[in-house]
Amino acid sequence: MNHLRFLRYVDEIARAGSIRGAAERLHVAPSAVNRRLLDLEEELGTPIFERLPRGMRLTAAGELFIDYVRSRAAALDHVRSRIEELRGLRRGTVRVAISQALAPSFLAPVIARFRRSHPLVDFQVRVFDHGQALTALRAFEIDLALVFNLPPQPGVERQVLLEQRLHAIMHAEHPLARTRGPLRLRECAEWPLALPDRDTGGRQMLERFLARSSMRLRPVIESNSFEFLRSCLEDRESISFQIGIGALIGRADLVARVVDDAGFPRGDLVLAHLAGRQLPAIAHAFAGAVRQALSRPASAKPR
Repeated sequence: MNHLRFLRYVDEIARAGSIRGAAERLHVAPSAVNRRLLDLEEELGTPIFERLPRGMRLTAAGELFIDYVRSRAAALDHVRSRIEELRGLRRGTVRVAISQALAPSFLAPVIARFRRSHPLVDFQVRVFDHGQALTALRAFEIDLALVFNLPPQPGVERQVLLEQRLHAIMHAEHPLARTRGPLRLRECAEWPLALPDRDTGGRQMLERFLARSSMRLRPVIESNSFEFLRSCLEDRESISFQIGIGALIGRADLVARVVDDAGFPRGDLVLAHLAGRQLPAIAHAFAGAVRQALSRPASAKPR
């Protein structure tokens, strides 16, 4: 399948933005990559890349050709997976993008359970926001995306939508942790706030609510790391926020309380894949395991 290997050269040039960068990824000489590119351009009768002073950029013809290359690679992955299924094996790689809120606690147990019955399967997991996940899906870099607030998109099939509410997270010895039931945002605002940054779904829910309210939140700490924000709660005074499924963290020292102000926005956790793409058998099976796991948390109810 040498022709497929040479098509990969084009894909790597597009991803790296240069022949030298592609050669380093492929562990071959830059001259070999350049030679194969020139052969392909001669065969197609048109340049695939613009040669710029600081790298390579796809031409319009190159954009069409790279779509072909990546769809062929995805189709080959599917065929290999089906062949392995016919041979009675359970091999393969599952490539998943997830929102940061799910990274600390949700996905790892799902993978562990899945690998008990599929021990030869390996995983590539990337933490993305919904925009990055969408780009990766369309570039065939991932099989599945499990991200927060992925809007309807042409060419993307959303398998599952699970409504999510925002939760306040605090130390178990925080005074508000002794209360039962939901909290109002104004109660939380009286304490030091450690907020996720504005690119996260939970923070965006907060901002949408505050835009219609006279209330103002003044965080003492902002971060794009949920793990760091949780460590800030050890002072037993600070409060942070996270969507419901990320709040189910299984830590005895932390408590989650749903934010229940009238009209407070909610969002959706979305499991999606590229429409029209037949997933590798093992990725399809793992999607079923994720759907089953998503049906368990009390804070995530199917719509």
